[in-house]
Amino acid sequence: MYVDSHCHLNFPDLAAELPDILQRMQQNQVTHALVVSVNMPDWPGLIDLVQPHRNLWASVGVHPDYEDTLDPTEAELLELARHPKVVAIGETGLDYYRLSEPLDWQRDRFRRHIRVAKQSNLPLIIHTRESVQDTLRLLREENAAEVGGVMHCFTESWEHAQAAIDLNFYISLSGIVTFKNAGVVHEVAANIPLDRLLIETDSPYLAPVPYRGKRNDPSKVIHVAEKIAELKGIPVAEVARASTENFFKLFNKIER
Repeated sequence: MYVDSHCHLNFPDLAAELPDILQRMQQNQVTHALVVSVNMPDWPGLIDLVQPHRNLWASVGVHPDYEDTLDPTEAELLELARHPKVVAIGETGLDYYRLSEPLDWQRDRFRRHIRVAKQSNLPLIIHTRESVQDTLRLLREENAAEVGGVMHCFTESWEHAQAAIDLNFYISLSGIVTFKNAGVVHEVAANIPLDRLLIETDSPYLAPVPYRGKRNDPSKVIHVAEKIAELKGIPVAEVARASTENFFKLFNKIER
């Protein structure tokens, strides 16, 4: 069986088709999906969406791309994290791709999320784009290894993957691993130990080949697993087993 460790089923174009998506997940043996928070205004809809479904779970947090948005305090985040369906803090991190300095507000938000993760004893879901050195530095400075987490949709070098693993983080690969020009991600997929691997769709984005350019959903995570298995030269069942076991180990509030 497979799991999708990172998706955005609460986004309108996916939420409107949730029954069909759940059916496709079942057909493709995708048993669970983690619906990841990106901002506070959408939080009530996200938690309402996952609440009725035993195989859908949630994180809580504010994405680094959202500058002019409600920024919860540590106490407010900690209270939301107590919800029984919340299994992680994030997505959080740093993103220097779209925004320019000064970005102290972004780094402060990231530190706040790390501190809430430690207080709530929940793992972190990390977003990093053109900011990996600072991301790793802040994780070290805030002792994020105490709770660990996952480097989601990983596109950095194998050297950076190793540094994240040393900090008690898993590496999650998305549909990007199926793209022909993703040589850096291919190297990571080939080298990453199975006991540190997660798979995801990041849907509705980054649909894997042969669906590239189309809308993504969790049922397509199987194609991510198949490409990783090809790059490692192992049966896809091994990738499915390892990534699923890692998912339940990391997000240990989730019921099988």
